[in-house]
Amino acid sequence: MEALDKIVEFPEIGIVLSDINMPEMDGLTLLARLKEMKNPGLKTVIVSAYGDMDNIRTAMNRGAFDFITKPVNFDDLEITINKTLGEILTIRGWLTEHDQLVSIQHDLNISRDIQQAILPKKFPPFPGQTNFDIYASMVAAHEVGGDFYDFFLIDKHRLGFVIGDVSGKGIPAAIFMAVSRTLIRATGLKGDSVSACMEYVNNLLCKESVSSMFVTVLYGILNTQNGEVEYVNAGHNPPYILSSNGISKVEMTNGLALGVIDDFIFGSKKIQLKKGDQLLLYTDGVVEAFNPEETAYGEEKFENFLSKSLNLPVETIIKKLFAELIDFAGGAPQSDDITLLGITFKG
Repeated sequence: MEALDKIVEFPEIGIVLSDINMPEMDGLTLLARLKEMKNPGLKTVIVSAYGDMDNIRTAMNRGAFDFITKPVNFDDLEITINKTLGEILTIRGWLTEHDQLVSIQHDLNISRDIQQAILPKKFPPFPGQTNFDIYASMVAAHEVGGDFYDFFLIDKHRLGFVIGDVSGKGIPAAIFMAVSRTLIRATGLKGDSVSACMEYVNNLLCKESVSSMFVTVLYGILNTQNGEVEYVNAGHNPPYILSSNGISKVEMTNGLALGVIDDFIFGSKKIQLKKGDQLLLYTDGVVEAFNPEETAYGEEKFENFLSKSLNLPVETIIKKLFAELIDFAGGAPQSDDITLLGITFKG
């Protein structure tokens, strides 16, 4: 009993050397009690009379790591103790690695929670609006990155929309993503032009970023009455227009990612959507999705999919694309988030 109390009092104890025959608690009972503690870093070496193989066998079955026989040879004892210490150090190393993995997984879960908490999930988001449809979705990768999307009504005739991809992984990327999304939304809701919005947010991110992180962004404003879209592409993938004539890439603007160089001047461009045209924004996790053979999904497959999806609702297109990507990946873990945002101008 005293030995058990000491083990509880001093959890750093790694080796218990116990005789099978003791007056108050025999060694076999002690082994059973030690096993109940479920401490993989605690090992027991049993001392038993020479030839007492029944008790030795029982002790080993109950969890003893090793045994020595009486009379005790101190050279044998030293060898046994060193072997046991080696096993304990190995196990403690495994336990440390396990704790680190648990901590990393905890961080990843927090990152996913941050991502999911700020993304709009209610569709349709503006039931009173009949001039456009909008749908968006994100699937977080095994390694959480910093993808985001957002949209908001600036006034009754203007819809702001944005998609972004933060450099880096884990909690820092998730926090930087949340800050970027909040700044873009807050600035966009003031009604500033797309260029002014990007320049203001970029300067703030350059001043406040202490981890050399940046975010690629495409931010646009749709005039919900006439279909005109003004946009800035800050280092992001160019979106696609889906129309009755097929698919086409939207022309790039001269924008760097936000958070790279302060006082950068962002140029904007305009496109005209016709009734029924669709605008599809995406992050590079789409074209960089990999299958078990490490082949990327790529732009060619992506464009072939879009060409076969003309005239479908944007929600259907996005859901079908996610299904295709899952099928293509074949269970292979992905290193980047996959995010899509689609708008249909209904006029």
